Amino acid sequence: MPKRYPPDDPREWLNRARSNLALAKAKRKGVYLEDLCFDAQQAAEKAIKALLIKVDVDFPYVHDLAELLTLLEKSGQKIPTSIRQAEGLSRYAVFTRYPGMGPQIKQKEYKEAVKIAGQVVRWAERLIAKKP
Repeated sequence: MPKRYPPDDPREWLNRARSNLALAKAKRKGVYLEDLCFDAQQAAEKAIKALLIKVDVDFPYVHDLAELLTLLEKSGQKIPTSIRQAEGLSRYAVFTRYPGMGPQIKQKEYKEAVKIAGQVVRWAERLIAKKP
C-alpha cells in the first residue's frame, strides 16, 4: 500500500494514477478490454492533473486529456510529442464504459493505451520529482 498524501498533494494524484495503471495492466479472464482502457485513460488523466497541481493551475474535472494538456502547456510546461498521444485516450473515458456506445476494443488498441498511459505516468513522476 502506498503512503497516502492530502488530496492537494500531486504525489497522491500520482499514487492514484499508478493504481489505475496497475488495474489497466491486470488483464484477466472475464474482464473487458474496454474497462482496462478506461483505467489506462484514468491513469494518464490523474498523472496530468498531478502536474497541474504541482504548477498550481486549477483544472476542471473533465476527462478530455487534450484540454488538460493544453492547460499544462499554457503554464509553461513543454509537452513532448509522445505525451500528446495521450489525447487519443480520452475516448476511453466515456464511450467504452457502457455497452453499445463504441466499437469493441481490439488487443492492439488495448496494448497501445497501456503503453501511452505508462509513458504519461513516468513523465509525470520525473517532473514531480524535480525540484523547482
